[in-house]
Amino acid sequence: MQIIAMLTMLIDHIGYIFFPGELAWRYVGRIAFPIYCYALVQGHIHTSSRPRYLRRLLVIALLAQIPYNLALDPGGWNVVFTLLLSALVLTLLDKLPNLWVGIPVVIVSVLIMDHLPLDYNAYGLLLVLIFRYTRSYWLVLAHFALNVFYLFYYNWLVQMASIVPTILIALTPGFWILLERRRLPRWVWWSFYPAHLAVLALVKILFFQDWVSIEWRSLFTF
Repeated sequence: MQIIAMLTMLIDHIGYIFFPGELAWRYVGRIAFPIYCYALVQGHIHTSSRPRYLRRLLVIALLAQIPYNLALDPGGWNVVFTLLLSALVLTLLDKLPNLWVGIPVVIVSVLIMDHLPLDYNAYGLLLVLIFRYTRSYWLVLAHFALNVFYLFYYNWLVQMASIVPTILIALTPGFWILLERRRLPRWVWWSFYPAHLAVLALVKILFFQDWVSIEWRSLFTF
């Protein structure tokens, strides 16, 4: 599972940076984010220390931020911040007496995250909540409905492909349990996101210097 998530994310970012006109890279890359959302929920449920889990996400997000800005988006916050805020919302919801009380919390969180320059914005939180609170066919239907909403309101056509790993996670749980048993060393899983961005940023700077300078000049031009 971890290898699939990392490889498809790497393919997505290579396509975004170096082959922006070829959508095949991006469609393959849609496999990654649902797996990371699923992994976040599993980590939230099974971690022995949620404060330590949240601190780890914060450290990864901070380490990845400059490489993310250099490689992908000069003005945005990387996706680990999205996952971190989603994990904070999950932690808060667990402390409430029931989910109905948590609805205002979710609404406020969605509004805040949709106005921050986050990768995936509120979509990330909503998908995490879907993985946390739905199962089986309901999981697939909820994710499909989320994708349809973002397709019509934000024209996220490529995001429709993200339903594929969710179908497999929801309907073939035995297969995913088997994959989860084949775990990479923790340091590989934790460090891959900032490390691969750093490598991509370096390649981009070395071979596409004019492109990088234009992106950063546009960030500071008012």
